[in-house]
Amino acid sequence: MPPFNEADLVPPPDTYVPSGAYVDVIKPALDAIVALALLILLLPLLALLAVVIRLDSRGPSLFTQDRVGRRGQLFTIYKFRTMRTDLSGPALTQAADPRVTRVGRLLRRTSLDELPQLLNVLWGDMSFIGPRPEIPPIVAAEYTREQKGVLAVRPGLSGWAQIHGRDDLEIPVKLAYDLEYVHQISPLFDLGILWRTPGLLLSGRGIK
Repeated sequence: MPPFNEADLVPPPDTYVPSGAYVDVIKPALDAIVALALLILLLPLLALLAVVIRLDSRGPSLFTQDRVGRRGQLFTIYKFRTMRTDLSGPALTQAADPRVTRVGRLLRRTSLDELPQLLNVLWGDMSFIGPRPEIPPIVAAEYTREQKGVLAVRPGLSGWAQIHGRDDLEIPVKLAYDLEYVHQISPLFDLGILWRTPGLLLSGRGIK
């Protein structure tokens, strides 16, 4: 990972920060309750996927990486590993990337590789709905002062930018959607995004 300055990850002091009962209390509480329930319900599936990943290729079942969270705080994100550990390549996944395993292609196509992030939601690093968290070098190098406003809220499993194209969006376009979400965050907005997310997952659109 290229070097970065942690000071470049922090949003400026004049950044708009949404607040209120929903943002500060209700949303985090609902996130934790639903995440815990899903982890318990999906435990057999999570265990099965972990075993299948280990059988398909050498290496751990989980992939961990530093991501930038709310207020620029770094946290460790959890995913199921979808790439081989014995091949090197570019930092970002490419189309038809040879490093992606057979099981990894299925996990990415169905977004099942994201399931371990339920732990991040349970621990308060992430929310179910919010801007997707990015790696530190990209935030430090490519986010403008205004774009760092997306760091005013907890990152999410799905979000306003996600349902508009996911990996197909260039970073400035993605951040424009994310900033719109930050300024319009509400229960109805979150429910609307949540309602549209399953269709996006089933279609596989925007996944590289």
